[in-house]
Amino acid sequence: MAPDRPLSDLFSLRRPLRSIEFFPPKDDSGVEALRQTAAALRSVSPDFVSVTYGAGGSTRQRTAQVSGLLRAEFGFTVMPHLTCVGHSRDELIEISDRIHGDGFRNIMALRGDPPKGSSGFTPAAGGLRHANELVSLLKARHADFCLGAAGYPEKHPEAPTAEEDLGNLKRKVGAGAAFVTTQLFFDNDVFYRFVDRCRAAGITVPIVPGLMPVLSLKQVQKFTLMCGASLPPRLVRRLEAAGDAPDIVEAVGIDWALTQIRDLLAQGAPGYHLYILNRAKSALALAAGLVA
Repeated sequence: MAPDRPLSDLFSLRRPLRSIEFFPPKDDSGVEALRQTAAALRSVSPDFVSVTYGAGGSTRQRTAQVSGLLRAEFGFTVMPHLTCVGHSRDELIEISDRIHGDGFRNIMALRGDPPKGSSGFTPAAGGLRHANELVSLLKARHADFCLGAAGYPEKHPEAPTAEEDLGNLKRKVGAGAAFVTTQLFFDNDVFYRFVDRCRAAGITVPIVPGLMPVLSLKQVQKFTLMCGASLPPRLVRRLEAAGDAPDIVEAVGIDWALTQIRDLLAQGAPGYHLYILNRAKSALALAAGLVA
């Protein structure tokens, strides 16, 4: 199979890109469910898909498995995630060589979250401490890698200040990241202010908004607590009014995300990235709503 096209080529087309994020399932039955989701989403024609990278061994192995499956069976351009967590520099070099040898040319380069139960991030022996170090390592090893970096419109939870967080992002871009995908947010003004701050700081690469259609109030409160994002009071009131009716909650979440996407594209965003939690329904509903 020919090497993938770098995403930087797609961004250069100056049209909105649609991307979808998958996470590697824990077992074979989950892989089959993911396969069914991918088959359903083929009709959406995403420009690329990404596959997350777990903090533990088994899910890391499945990142490669799922990436290969999505590429070979469905023809998707796949961007595997890679993190610093639990890896030495030599191991990261070995993994990057394998990714490159398999024909992948796009990687989301992340520091990564600490393993569950850990109080903070601790680099592995001989490992890397920051995402910009991973970006530098990957670009030095394979210059034709197109690398993405994570941005936090409402600040990384571990960053002391928004200014320091922005400085961290600038270092990632300076090391060779070709674009930024943001953590989820539910207020577009938060994204616009973040982009303005990035541009003022000299960060000129595309900044892709990351969105997650809400499936339940409890679930989204958990996610926002983990990543430092805020929930607009109006969205919370609408979800509370939906009560325990999952279909109504999902409809509220899709309507909110659809409104976000329409506004983002009207304001010139380079596309949007969907965190769909391996479920096809919301992505399909959003695609249908955007062409209605």
